[in-house]
Amino acid sequence: MAVAVGLVGAGSRARDVYAPALAASPDVDFRAVWARSPAPVRALAEQHGAAPCASFDELIQRCEAVVFAVPPPVQAEYGSYAARHHRALLLEKPIAADIAGAEELSSLAGREKVPTMTALPWRFADAVRRFLDQDAPATQPVGGTARLLTRNRDGEEPAPTWRRARGVLRTYAADLFDLMEAALGPIVGMHAHGEPRGWTGLSLDHRVGRFSEASLYAGRLRGPDVAFLEVSGPRGTADVEALGAVGPDAHHRMIAEFASIVATEAVTDRRAHPLDIEQGLHLQRLVEAAETDLVLHG
Repeated sequence: MAVAVGLVGAGSRARDVYAPALAASPDVDFRAVWARSPAPVRALAEQHGAAPCASFDELIQRCEAVVFAVPPPVQAEYGSYAARHHRALLLEKPIAADIAGAEELSSLAGREKVPTMTALPWRFADAVRRFLDQDAPATQPVGGTARLLTRNRDGEEPAPTWRRARGVLRTYAADLFDLMEAALGPIVGMHAHGEPRGWTGLSLDHRVGRFSEASLYAGRLRGPDVAFLEVSGPRGTADVEALGAVGPDAHHRMIAEFASIVATEAVTDRRAHPLDIEQGLHLQRLVEAAETDLVLHG
């Protein structure tokens, strides 16, 4: 049976990413849309055959799971309300405005035993899954190098103000850290230097005795945003470009997997999804640790 899902938000990410993926999924009954501005809600709901809701309470009543495409403070506020009503959560990164808010939301979701997932679309791309499942392990990796290049987003398609003010770390570091950990093991130490709205360098220690380096640059003038990861070991090297690998198929697979854990956890007490809210909290801690290191030593 399809999972009844509501979408919170009616901006560009809701319109361009989540709504098409929800509407296309055979595992989802895209039931409702709500945001604080009624006009875009009506337009988005009408386009995809969902109900435009006049309040968040109305959306909650129509759905068993909620997908969020709103700024972190709004997500934390309404995500907490949804968790108290035992609705499953698909959350954007960062999951809250600060660590305290993220910890509170994560703790609440755990107490209420609601299924959760953090939106990490790189992990659902075919090329990335092949890299993590086959290519990287075949090298017996001992270390790696990551390189992320992104355009300055003050131009035709600006990022949200809250994200642009915090720089490239806030935009992409959570996805990059997650990919590097999946390939090399949990990050247990880091040193960051540079400037968060320009070039940032990171030296990372991984729990299993591996090491990596990453560079992130936010001022690329031409070309698409790219995110390369190369790992090396005694049996060779393997690499992947993650950003270019993400397309509609990755978002559709993410939505399908979210619907699967909602349906499955509704009838059995199974282990949390590896990309659940706890992973979102962990990644937010890593990003804020890097930002703090830049302030102290950048």
